[in-house]
Amino acid sequence: MSEGLIKEECGVFGIYSPEEQNVAHRVYAGLTALQHRGQEAAGIAVNRDRKIRYHKGLGLVSEVFSGETLKELGCGRIAVGHVRYSTSGKNTVANAQPMVVRHVKGQLALCHNGNLINSFELRRELELKGCIFQSTSDTEVISYLITRNRLLSASIEEAVCRTMSEIRGAYSLVMMSPAKLIACRDELGIRPLCYGITEDGCHVFASESCALNAAGAKLVRELEPGELLVADENGIRSVREHCGRQKEALCVFEYIYFARPDSVIEGVSVHEARRRAGKYLAEEYPVEADLVIGVPDSGLDAALGYAEASGIPYGTGLVKNKYIGRTFILPEQEQRNDMVRMKLNAIGAVLKGKRVVMIDDSIVRGTTSAYIVKLLREAGAEEVHVRISAPPFLHPCFYGVDVNSENSLIANGNSVARIARQIGADSLGFLSVDKCLLLASEDQRDRLCAACFNGRYPAGRPEADPETMAGNWLT
Repeated sequence: MSEGLIKEECGVFGIYSPEEQNVAHRVYAGLTALQHRGQEAAGIAVNRDRKIRYHKGLGLVSEVFSGETLKELGCGRIAVGHVRYSTSGKNTVANAQPMVVRHVKGQLALCHNGNLINSFELRRELELKGCIFQSTSDTEVISYLITRNRLLSASIEEAVCRTMSEIRGAYSLVMMSPAKLIACRDELGIRPLCYGITEDGCHVFASESCALNAAGAKLVRELEPGELLVADENGIRSVREHCGRQKEALCVFEYIYFARPDSVIEGVSVHEARRRAGKYLAEEYPVEADLVIGVPDSGLDAALGYAEASGIPYGTGLVKNKYIGRTFILPEQEQRNDMVRMKLNAIGAVLKGKRVVMIDDSIVRGTTSAYIVKLLREAGAEEVHVRISAPPFLHPCFYGVDVNSENSLIANGNSVARIARQIGADSLGFLSVDKCLLLASEDQRDRLCAACFNGRYPAGRPEADPETMAGNWLT
């Protein structure tokens, strides 16, 4: 992604082993595969003999965990892990996950991907009843609700089902109690969550199938929206009390940007979905050019599709420094611009004298796109035609993507021609919303959330003032 505003989803992972083993290492492998979903913080919790040990911190998975810390976590039968981006909450250790709580009926370690739209109201209600919060994360709100409901329920899964009736918005949860591993997905299925199994019989849950592969598991299926899966000594079982209540609405940006290309979401290869996006772009916005290039990494597959459909040769015009993280983790635009300079280099030998089609996955504020266009021109490109494999961002997202203000979106109030002038492009084209929805499987195309593009919010908007909530109440 060329832009510096968007922060993406978090990543969750969980494993239940029939025998005691070094589950922390398998979670580490899974989280490493999910690193693209969160680079601010990471954490792992291990259940051994019904006692939960955990370690979490700020930074990449490899920075938070060493061989020594993994050894200290010890062996066990159940473990969960999390990689995090804050969307509006502060990036502090207190907000890092798993969120571990102790209550009269045992312990709970909870990992959450998504955002609740009623977390402000729930938090206020809990505080008025005496709850004291240690973080600004809505994950802590969920943990309090599950704990409260556990005192009134015969089982942890019943408590989770009760909590699902109270929370609204986007969530994929993976959690462990003293004896069980539980995974559940919101009723609309906004956030992805999949289930797999290893050759030695471990039950594994992850935000993406690429993490299952990293942990030695094969994808069995996606959790259905509203479904709760429980893994324990009796095997795996499904609780479907919340299934089928609402129309599904998977976030379409999973296909455009969030997911790793080697993942499969709802039966669709992410790599192939992005190639189709490039093909549709070539059909909607053809141009005479000599070369098609992609902005690493998520623009590459769409660039390949554009080249194949247009007949224009595909080439490598930009090289990414793989040791530089994604630029939108930095809080200030000046820092992000500096990071882009370190992150990308143009190849003059490829670009000089060429009319170039540059494919990227989005434009948010336009500042970083303008820098990349300038970089290509300085390397000798005669023309730069920008094509974006997503529609224009026009609306804020309240479901886990850090686009919380329409004022910060360049497409809001600007024509495509004006945006092209602002970023210095010879021409500009965005994928249409209709074509964007075709990235999913045929039976899913009318069941996607594209609220950031069309303003239709399947789970509704926050009841509280978003300006009040920002920086205080969201994960």
